[in-house]
Amino acid sequence: MASTEYDSRSRGGQEVSGWAVGGLVFAASILTLIGVFQIIAGLVAVFNDEFFVVARHYTFHLDVTAWGWLHLIFGVLMVVVGMGLFGRRSWAAVAGLMLAMLSAVLNFFFIPYYPLWAIVVIALDVWVIWALTRPGVVES
Repeated sequence: MASTEYDSRSRGGQEVSGWAVGGLVFAASILTLIGVFQIIAGLVAVFNDEFFVVARHYTFHLDVTAWGWLHLIFGVLMVVVGMGLFGRRSWAAVAGLMLAMLSAVLNFFFIPYYPLWAIVVIALDVWVIWALTRPGVVES
């Protein structure tokens, strides 16, 4: 089988739409990219906790190093799940949805520390959620 045939056929032999395959590759790429972003932000916070400065009177004040470890852990998990999505694993689709939702919440709480970066990552998380919920993206 040629690689293009594998991309257009599911394991059960049914034809999978090109849009679904494209959505899966898109979601895997963006999820992996978000994971790398999270790893970078986490490493910055762990190595230099004075880089991020919290806004005054922020309700959820956590230690910047704690935020760094959260971002680092989420980033590594997102990269692993992104690689699973490239392999068209159904567990990766479910894990990708869960991680994208949790990442959006995590970055919502991170807005006072680094607003533009957090909003960009939230937007990318929403894009991954949209891409993974398209019909036919992952076979059952």
